[in-house]
Amino acid sequence: MARYTGPKSKIARRFGEPIFGPDKVLSKKNYPPGQHGNSRRRKTSEYGIQLREKQRAKYTYGVLEKQFRRTFDKASRSRGITGEVLLQLLELRLDNMVFRLGIAPTRAAARQLVTHRHIVVNGKVVNIPSYTVKAGDVIGVREKSKSMEVIVNSLTGFNHSKYPWIEWDNSTSSGKLLHIPERADIPESIKEQLIVELYSKQ
Repeated sequence: MARYTGPKSKIARRFGEPIFGPDKVLSKKNYPPGQHGNSRRRKTSEYGIQLREKQRAKYTYGVLEKQFRRTFDKASRSRGITGEVLLQLLELRLDNMVFRLGIAPTRAAARQLVTHRHIVVNGKVVNIPSYTVKAGDVIGVREKSKSMEVIVNSLTGFNHSKYPWIEWDNSTSSGKLLHIPERADIPESIKEQLIVELYSKQ
């Protein structure tokens, strides 16, 4: 599956937050990259601000342009507020759910676990990161994969109570999606209305 493989620290510095996970470079250089990154910059245009927010969402969830556009189109056809539905659809991706459940330390690692067939949904292997998880679905780790170092280390000490829309069962190393998350419960600092405004111009 296509995914972003470029310089992650550079992107994190552009947005001023560790959108790919913990970042040592960002902690030392918390300003935009480039020759003039640490100096004042010209005021960004309205379009530039909207585009930046779309890029932030894409990089945060690890989705490329075509897939992001398809997700937005699906959100715009759905009932509810388009921007909120967009974030909910991104949250319900299988790779994101694996990350939220603490099975993987980052979304990129979660995506790899899914594509390498280590993850099951309702007892069946699913290797499609963009698979949409539904309320009531149970996401778990294949029996033979439960001892993998990356999974064991990620789950150790993970606080499973911080996301009210999921429930974790330690005995089976699996989690259940209780309901679609409300916007207020999604911790990402994305201004989704700016993305809606951007696409409305296209």
